[in-house]
Amino acid sequence: MGFHPEMLARRFLKRSWDTLTLRERSVLDAVLRHMPLSRNTNREFEDRRTFGERLADRIAAFGGSWAFILLFLAILVAWVVTNSIILARRHDAFDPYPYILLNLFLSMIAALQAPVIMMSQNRQAAKDRLEAANDYEVNLKSEIEIGRLHEKLDELRETRWAELVEMQQQQIRMLQAMLPGDGTPESTTE
Repeated sequence: MGFHPEMLARRFLKRSWDTLTLRERSVLDAVLRHMPLSRNTNREFEDRRTFGERLADRIAAFGGSWAFILLFLAILVAWVVTNSIILARRHDAFDPYPYILLNLFLSMIAALQAPVIMMSQNRQAAKDRLEAANDYEVNLKSEIEIGRLHEKLDELRETRWAELVEMQQQQIRMLQAMLPGDGTPESTTE
């Protein structure tokens, strides 16, 4: 059974070709050409990132790791010990308690880290949308292909059914030809 785009659109998507989105049209085109739709969205997304985006992703990945937390905790402890115990005894503390300079640095780190993390999250959301769009295309193509297979199986079943009926008619004609003249079976009497 030959298919063309308008026929596929009406049969499987219940809409005319003109009302389909570009994505739906490309799926139907792939169905007609028997082309695969699967693609590596991870690689596609990674290849499009700029240097700044890659840097932001690395910073966000490090900022959300245990290595960052432990390193940051070690720096904080070292800062407090240095200014409260070691340098305070010599009256040389560069940031004595209440650690105003430390608070300034922490605020600056938070002010810079938050937008970097948000950029990374926005890119992850964009990547998720790309993957969802790819999943939609693959699922739509699969649904159309399954529908086409069902139609082919139905057509094959109908053809086989007609052949079986014809064979049965032939068998009936052959049996009738084997019967005596009036078409009733002979009774055997002994």
